Amino acid sequence: MAKTALVTGATGLLGRQVVKAFERAGWDVKGTGFTRAKPPTILKLDLGSEAEIAKTLEEVKPAVVVHCAANRFPDKCDNDPEGTRALNIAASGSLAKLCTAQSIFLIYISTDYVFPGIEGDAPYEVTSIPNPPNFYGETKYEGEKAVLAEFLKAGKKGWGVILRVPVLYGEAERPEESAVNVLMNSLWKAQEKETQIKMDHWAIRYPTNTEDVGRVCQDIAEKYISTEDKTTLPETLQFSSEDKFTKYEICKLFAEIMGLPLDGMIANTEGNDPSASVKRPYDCHLSTKALKDISINVATMNFKDWWRREARAYRK
Repeated sequence: MAKTALVTGATGLLGRQVVKAFERAGWDVKGTGFTRAKPPTILKLDLGSEAEIAKTLEEVKPAVVVHCAANRFPDKCDNDPEGTRALNIAASGSLAKLCTAQSIFLIYISTDYVFPGIEGDAPYEVTSIPNPPNFYGETKYEGEKAVLAEFLKAGKKGWGVILRVPVLYGEAERPEESAVNVLMNSLWKAQEKETQIKMDHWAIRYPTNTEDVGRVCQDIAEKYISTEDKTTLPETLQFSSEDKFTKYEICKLFAEIMGLPLDGMIANTEGNDPSASVKRPYDCHLSTKALKDISINVATMNFKDWWRREARAYRK
């Protein structure tokens, strides 16, 4: 009989690929969503309701839950602090508590933004001390602590795992779903007459494909579920591509692939604007050593090759 996985945020950029990865590996997969839920394939679930979470877990009876649902855009988080805390921290803690009660393995998706990203600090190991540079990072780090605390309290250390990932790209329903994909829109905007777009050429990013993250989630689930003494395995893991770009360099690559000029775009090397409401880190490169140590494949798609294949969808 196939094992069952439940994926929260299954209608989102990452969640869709996590669902596909588990399906490809022969799992029975159920996804949850809220505004974009489509029963029976995507169950409607209000993660703010402990009763609804409990009912869904009881009905689905998953062996693993992958918790992708989050408020994940730093600017949007700052505009809705209450909603962000409710989803990124409180709901994550409630989900963890209910998973412990039914011995369900939980993967909590977190971010490289738990680290300050100060020049010279990276790469960050799982043992590095988090110090988030902005509110989004703070809520994700608080969510990490809330999840691990529930498993520790229940005497189920190792049944809950944190997986930190960097900025993601991949197959999107619309470019705005990804901070990387949306740069194609910026490239087209730069084609307009007398346009001068300032594009960040300071912060270093490691764009990672959602399909790779989905595969790693499935590999983690298999590894932990099949390990009797889960306390022998790490509670925090990190996954990242080694492809390294500034936003301006990504736009430059997109221009080359699309055969478009980049005259309407200016490289901005100024770093964080002192008056900006959201502070962004310089370099949050995540070390993948903890995954390698438990023999999980950390290979990733080549960023340039993927976009060469997919760029036709962005042509006008």
